[in-house]
Amino acid sequence: MAEIGMDLNRFILEEERKHPQATGSLSIALTAIETATKIIASHVRQAGLVDILGKTGKVNVQGEEVQKLDELANEIMIEHLSDSGEFFALSSEEMEEPIFPEKGKNGKYIISFDPLDGSSNIDVNVSIGTIFSIHKKVKATVEDFFQEGYKQVAAGYVIYGSSTMLVYSTGNGVNGFTLDPSVGTFLLSHPNMKIPEKGKIYSINEANAKKWIDKGLVDFIESLKEKGYTTRYIGSMVADVHRTLIKGGIFAYPADKKNPNGKLRLLYEASPMAFLINQAGGMATTGKEDILKVKPENIHQRVPVFLGSKTEIQELLTYIS
Repeated sequence: MAEIGMDLNRFILEEERKHPQATGSLSIALTAIETATKIIASHVRQAGLVDILGKTGKVNVQGEEVQKLDELANEIMIEHLSDSGEFFALSSEEMEEPIFPEKGKNGKYIISFDPLDGSSNIDVNVSIGTIFSIHKKVKATVEDFFQEGYKQVAAGYVIYGSSTMLVYSTGNGVNGFTLDPSVGTFLLSHPNMKIPEKGKIYSINEANAKKWIDKGLVDFIESLKEKGYTTRYIGSMVADVHRTLIKGGIFAYPADKKNPNGKLRLLYEASPMAFLINQAGGMATTGKEDILKVKPENIHQRVPVFLGSKTEIQELLTYIS
């Protein structure tokens, strides 16, 4: 097992050495993500001091108002991922269509990312994050984004909170790294992360309960209350899932009358988080099927999301259709 305090770059190289056939491409790709997110973290720390708070006045492809820091984070990710030369195509929650970087013509991977998840919380200083999902290039067309989640070669997130943490998996467990601001390096702080088999917390926006399409979900939530579960809901998926990964329990963003297909994006949010939770020993479902088995039909597809400890997810499935 890797030692606590090992820096991320060394960890990536050590993992690469376990695979004699590795070319180093994925290591370079992950390092590009590391660099981009460290720059984003520095801007997040200054958000109240410089003019990057508030809205741009634009609306993104999702129909959401774009925050200034959202736009900046997207530009930083595009710049560093494109310059790495390892990504044939990039798809962002903030862009209507994928882009194909000139330097990535021979790249082996494609990447989907949410540059700043939870951006509506920026102005009130609540934890936000970056989520990413990497697949292999197969057809060298936009169809490469329509691969199931179980085919991800890597997925992860960075949470910008009381400390900045990068949590990721390449399909061999989940590891968490905390940014040491004094040296600007991510250091291994949470090796081989495992979600508890059972938790005591549920995370869902109960204000929408009357709009939920599946009424069995109401009964499930009531059953959790009767068992003494507590509710914690931040409203930033990265923060809510991060807590769920560490503490156990369940995070849910179900379909409702306003969002009959769910609200969270499959490529940028649901699939990478499901990959991590699965690698940590938990489960993730749309309520009807394993999220990792959902084949995307478009790059901005939405799905209902339920993920967390096995005990809670298995019980949930007895309540909902």
